[in-house]
Amino acid sequence: MSSEIRGLYFEDYQADQEFRTAARTITETDIVQFAGLSGDYNALHTDAEFARGTLFGERIAHGLLGLSVASGLAARAGFIEGTVQAFTGVDWKFKGAILIGDTVHLTCRVSRLRPLPSMGGGMVVLDVNVLNQRDEVVQQGTWTLVIKGRPEPSE
Repeated sequence: MSSEIRGLYFEDYQADQEFRTAARTITETDIVQFAGLSGDYNALHTDAEFARGTLFGERIAHGLLGLSVASGLAARAGFIEGTVQAFTGVDWKFKGAILIGDTVHLTCRVSRLRPLPSMGGGMVVLDVNVLNQRDEVVQQGTWTLVIKGRPEPSE
């Protein structure tokens, strides 16, 4: 069974093109499940009493949980669905905490394009911001993706 292609082909991307995703609320369950999956049981994420004494005053989501949710939000938005061939790089900054109950979404802007004919498409570099419900940037960086080229029409 193959994945349906809903995403944009490399040729469909344009410099400075922007995307905004749907939002998702981060829950306590997300944090607990991510701790189990990753093995990261740091008290800042899993111990309410400990976290109360930190600069955040409460438990926060793992930074990598935020990045993982960002990847999922981009996939759900559809612009890479079925056309992304590889996620080849990330340069990422954790700018603020994601709290239990925060609702996050992404803004993405195409910052660079490079054809890669030998790979059947091209490289797309996205500037990505993760924003909370107050439109505060909590994470940001760049993602480098290899995207399929548009198939040749059949004869």
